[in-house]
Amino acid sequence: MGVIGVQLVVTMVMASIIQKITPHYSFARWLLCNGSLQWYQHPTEEQLQVLAGKQQKAKSKKERKYNGHIENKPVTVPKDINLHLEARSITEMDTQVLHYFSEYQWLVDFTVSATIVYIITEVYYSLTNPCNEMNISIVWCLLVLTFIFKILFSLTTHYFKVEEGGERSVCLTFGCFFFVKAMAILIVTENYLEFGLEAGFANFSGSAMQFLEKQGLQSQGPVSKLTFKMSLAILCAFIGAFLTFPGLRLAQMHLDALNFAKEKLTQTLLHMNFLSPLIMVLLWVKPITKDYIMNPPLGQENIPLMSETTYDSLRLWIIVFLCVLRLALIRQHLQAYLNLAQKSVEQMKKEAGRIITTDLQKMVARVFYYLCVIALQYVAPIIMLLHTTLLLKTLGHHSWGLLSESSYVSPKEIIEASNSVKSSTLVANENKKLTVAQITMALDGLQNVFTPLFFRGLLSFLTWWIAACLFSTSLFGLFYHQYLTVA
Repeated sequence: MGVIGVQLVVTMVMASIIQKITPHYSFARWLLCNGSLQWYQHPTEEQLQVLAGKQQKAKSKKERKYNGHIENKPVTVPKDINLHLEARSITEMDTQVLHYFSEYQWLVDFTVSATIVYIITEVYYSLTNPCNEMNISIVWCLLVLTFIFKILFSLTTHYFKVEEGGERSVCLTFGCFFFVKAMAILIVTENYLEFGLEAGFANFSGSAMQFLEKQGLQSQGPVSKLTFKMSLAILCAFIGAFLTFPGLRLAQMHLDALNFAKEKLTQTLLHMNFLSPLIMVLLWVKPITKDYIMNPPLGQENIPLMSETTYDSLRLWIIVFLCVLRLALIRQHLQAYLNLAQKSVEQMKKEAGRIITTDLQKMVARVFYYLCVIALQYVAPIIMLLHTTLLLKTLGHHSWGLLSESSYVSPKEIIEASNSVKSSTLVANENKKLTVAQITMALDGLQNVFTPLFFRGLLSFLTWWIAACLFSTSLFGLFYHQYLTVA
């Protein structure tokens, strides 16, 4: 397998763009600074004192003497003060103080570059159909997923460091819940959930045993089915824990965005965006989607509406479309989050008593300073879902075409191809040096172990699981913010 030619040129050009152009022209920075997002500036202490009727009090603290000692007392203002926050457009200078801004900018810009590389590679493969080249877009997608897990892990550990509050308990609770849920899903027969995980693991185990036997090793298989499913359940538990707070935050932004939206079309898109993970989940439920489409009850004759190949391609397109829809609605959700500053002030005005001026300023400023954290919680699940789907298409040998079935490879053809590749590679490497032939045979052997049938089952399950975690956490967050929080 060689990585030369067009793919190498595209990779080098894109790496140069990331290094030299994105620091000056950043898509991530444009999403925040295109003038559509408004943030609320916290009032100064002098402004609060003027509103409270203390024009001459410019000091931040009061001094009182008790028995010769000076007591410092914070300045307070009434909670029902007539305060109106000043709204400003986000500028590039404002983004320098945002927490996690560098992580947000790197993730979004690298994802855009990786997606462009993937599109160019797909066009290249559709035009030339190279056989002996490794698809380098797989490496880009894997790097994107690696960065996402790193960032989500960093955000989750940040919640764990908070001593006060129940963030740590929430992560642990949802992690255990998703572990039990994953174990329950993995024992469900594939008559209901169509992943192909059982067939993929059986093919992986059989191919691995043949590969080890050719290396002179005797083995019953690299891993047992129980160990494989237990490891997969642990991975699912971590994914669920990482997506807990993004889902909870999405629910709150969804409710606020609905209240902020005026047009019916925008409200409809917001509802569709919130239900998009559920739509993705149902795409793999056979009795609801695939069986009904493949064998619809139309009279006595069961005429399929589409072939299995077309359905697999349509499923990929639906996921991509829903991911693009969620990205298109990022402005509405981030603005709904920024409006929490004004919402908190309006809620404070309904309360009695006084509040320290510094606490009021922190309450308003905290919303803007954590904007990139919220942006990461919004875009990271989308990117994870999108690039897992792209890997599913490429490694699973699916097709983007909804009408053409020529590029579809059935599971039986995959198994037959894995057996035929072994003999063909031996003939092709006869005239090469011994070391090169051994390396090529080893790589081809690993390719025969990790077959498209195995990747179809694994990546289908992971794609479904990410969507299921997003919907579960956002649905719980919707219930919590709608019925359990005090308005």
